[in-house]
Amino acid sequence: MGALSIPGSGYGGATVHPGWGARGSTVRATAHAAAIDRSRFGPRHTPQRTTIPADDIFKRLFDVLLTAALLAVLAPFMAIVALVTGMDGGSIFYGHRRIGARGQSFTCWKFRTMVPNAAAVLSEILARDPQTRAEWERDFKLKCDPRVTRAGKFLRTTSLDELPQLFNVLKGEMSLVGPRPIVRDEIPRYGAAFHDYVRCRPGITGIWQVSGRTDTDYATRVRLDQRYARSRSLGLDCRILALTARVVIRRHGAY
Repeated sequence: MGALSIPGSGYGGATVHPGWGARGSTVRATAHAAAIDRSRFGPRHTPQRTTIPADDIFKRLFDVLLTAALLAVLAPFMAIVALVTGMDGGSIFYGHRRIGARGQSFTCWKFRTMVPNAAAVLSEILARDPQTRAEWERDFKLKCDPRVTRAGKFLRTTSLDELPQLFNVLKGEMSLVGPRPIVRDEIPRYGAAFHDYVRCRPGITGIWQVSGRTDTDYATRVRLDQRYARSRSLGLDCRILALTARVVIRRHGAY
């Protein structure tokens, strides 16, 4: 897989506000603008809101049009997957609460890939296996997860379990491309990068998915999410979507 070059943000680790310069310049600029507004001949000053990725109308239009086309093409296949998934008597879909744009939570949908009593199985495993518990606390994932069914293994390695998230995109809760959707327990691990995360809608795919996925450590995932939030563009989204198709076909970094 070719390397993906992402432009740097140039912001470093600090929060930068448009128009802020040297110490004290903000106060002087504000006072000067206010004086002009109060004059009889000065132009009226209207504060401008800073545009964030989640408010990008062109990205939203791109998401809706492409998602509608994908659903039209993939609907028959998704029906087959749903039939196979429900053959063990369990539910077809699995919904989990994730953090979205502006910190609002939403239900992120997937095809169920685990046994119906997955929560109980996980609790039992973590209670008796310290190594597995350490892996779960570190990555929030298990590389050899005994809860995953045979059909679920195939869906996960091909990322087909995430197809129901196309409906999340239509609802405006997610984007085709964006940061990896996280759960509330992961917020402390993002630290200051959480500010960048909530500026975007989480994505079905993203820089992390085309940069090694689960072969990368957690700190790298956070850096990739932050980099995307600060350098996002429609051109970058198109490149990530193209690379995603190749990653899915090769089943690289998925388990």
